[in-house]
Amino acid sequence: MNSKKITVAVLVAVVLSFFAFGMYSYQQRVKNSQQDKVSQAEARLVRMHSPVLGPVNAPVTIVEFFDPACETCREFYPIVKELLKKYPNDVRLVVRYAPFHRNSDLVVKMLEASKVQGKYWEVLDAVLADQPLWASHGEPNLYVAYQSAVRVGVDLNKALFDAQSPAVAAALKQDVEDLTALEVTKTPTFFVNGRSLPSFGAAQLESLVAEEVAKIKK
Repeated sequence: MNSKKITVAVLVAVVLSFFAFGMYSYQQRVKNSQQDKVSQAEARLVRMHSPVLGPVNAPVTIVEFFDPACETCREFYPIVKELLKKYPNDVRLVVRYAPFHRNSDLVVKMLEASKVQGKYWEVLDAVLADQPLWASHGEPNLYVAYQSAVRVGVDLNKALFDAQSPAVAAALKQDVEDLTALEVTKTPTFFVNGRSLPSFGAAQLESLVAEEVAKIKK
């Protein structure tokens, strides 16, 4: 009788051990899968071609998917620049494109081409400042957008030629692939050190940046 009890106890212990091992293995697979997804998402946030404003090695990164024809992007731009001024050594902005509006891709290509002339940020400032004049969603006036670039010293003929380069096409294609994978559906969409905003708004962006900066100060 004792022998049977011992046998049953051993079998139960073996079954429980296998069950525990199975649960542990499953949890590890889930954890690894989640980590892989996070790693893949993080890899899609910043690319080599992405424009960066602020210290290149800043510990806090704001990634913004934006559309140059988006009114809300225009409203947020000075807010983001104020955050860079507030944390000059700790925060950088990485710009990604989400050309959802009609012909926004052509303005994006012109922006990318302006890098060759060292005028990217000047052109971005000018295009956003003049946005109400050119960014009609029904029929955007690209001539006005291009003249914004001329106003800050861009050689427009060269910029439009460079805008047709394979490198510019590849940059835009990569951004569209990444925004699709990250399920970005509106502009602007922000990620701060890989974290999306809990809800949309300037206060939420400022709070999340402050939280990430506080972490590195500890």
